[in-house]
Amino acid sequence: MIKKISDYIWEIPRTGKMLVPGKVFASDKLMGKIMKDRCLEQIQNVAQLPGIVGYSLGMPDAHFGYGFCVGGVAAFDAKDGIISPGGIGFDINCGVRLLTCSLNKKGFLKKRTQVINEIYQHVPSGAGRNGEFVLDDKKLEEVLEKGLDWAVAKGYAIKEDKECCEDNGRIKGAHAKDVSHRAKERGRSQLGTLGSGNHFLEIQYVEKIFDCATAETFGLEPNQIVVMIHSGSRGLGHQVASDYVQAMGKKYNPDTLPERQLACAPIRSDIGKAYLSAMAAAANFAFVNRQLITYEIRKVFGAHFPNAKLALMYDVAHNIAKFEKHIVDGKEKMVCVHRKGATRSFGPGEKDLPSRYRKTGQPIILPGSMGTFSYVLVGTKESEQLSFSSTAHGAGRALSRTYALEHIKPETVEKELRDYDVVLKAGSRKGMVEEAPAAYKDIDEVARVSHELGLGRLVARLKPLAVIKG
Repeated sequence: MIKKISDYIWEIPRTGKMLVPGKVFASDKLMGKIMKDRCLEQIQNVAQLPGIVGYSLGMPDAHFGYGFCVGGVAAFDAKDGIISPGGIGFDINCGVRLLTCSLNKKGFLKKRTQVINEIYQHVPSGAGRNGEFVLDDKKLEEVLEKGLDWAVAKGYAIKEDKECCEDNGRIKGAHAKDVSHRAKERGRSQLGTLGSGNHFLEIQYVEKIFDCATAETFGLEPNQIVVMIHSGSRGLGHQVASDYVQAMGKKYNPDTLPERQLACAPIRSDIGKAYLSAMAAAANFAFVNRQLITYEIRKVFGAHFPNAKLALMYDVAHNIAKFEKHIVDGKEKMVCVHRKGATRSFGPGEKDLPSRYRKTGQPIILPGSMGTFSYVLVGTKESEQLSFSSTAHGAGRALSRTYALEHIKPETVEKELRDYDVVLKAGSRKGMVEEAPAAYKDIDEVARVSHELGLGRLVARLKPLAVIKG
């Protein structure tokens, strides 16, 4: 049973003249998982940051993270608020994209093993793995500043890819000079790679349609093959976050913060502006990273299925801060929305959406864990009022990686996936166990909560056929 939103409101004292409420979206089933970690404490801590407007929010997949909880959302005054690397995450623009394919399940299964093996060879996965796209300083700086415009110019992307990518695959205001030499060195050879942790590449089929009209607009139909890619800015983004957490912690007194991991700076300060520039650069790097993975997938599919076409349905960021206009206390206000492990969910009519999606609302891609369903939802007008146009970004962890390693056997995961009829290629058995389906919340419940609260409306359900994990 879904609780009313009002059942999850607390009045949280903060330093200053006002009380800032904290709000959590959850169901009875999910709430038990959330209560076992420090997720609620983190949501309360965020509510005490300077310049916060409205509520500190936790999405249906919320769980403990660095600074903000994963699944944390908060908006800050665009002039007098703060910017916090811990509110965006160490994997800047960790995000997901979905490719639709003009191939059905039956046709794909004939060559499933060959296709997943070849993609595994061409798309490196695992911690620290390097790819074939090694860039010199000039080219890397072009990637950081131009994003998908660079990929289109080099022939790695088509204009339709750019049109169906959040921010057209290029966040403005990115300056390579604000990214440290160490960050550039870490990312130089990692374009076109998945990475480790919860990152994956999954070939799926459309198992169920909930909303036929919206599914048609999104290019989805029953039994159709789709490809989901989940990756981010790799070592470059991690280093950017590390650099600015340290710099902000030194410059601004951490003793005034409820949690040192919430190191932050005024948005309009020199260091705040520099971080926004570096964050945008790392986000552009991540857009290109997912695009180069797409380029390799297209080559493999083209070799095995010459008549099949892979089109980008949408690419959306999970870890990012954006300047957006929202209604706060009855008035339109420009705010800086921090989404940490949360997906933007713009409703119909939003001018920043691709023209093909302005009538329906934004596609929301909600990944499950390997072996479980994933979902496609669509943004709603309700989410603008409830959550600064935000919703969940996946299932959310139920078990820590350490706990999973101690209590889940690799053989159990392998058998489970065989029973699900999923072919798995993993960079390591350790990574496979850490990302076992049992380590995550129930994605069906997360999707249901998002749908019933109005954070995103169900469009389609996807079932995996083959998975590559880091």
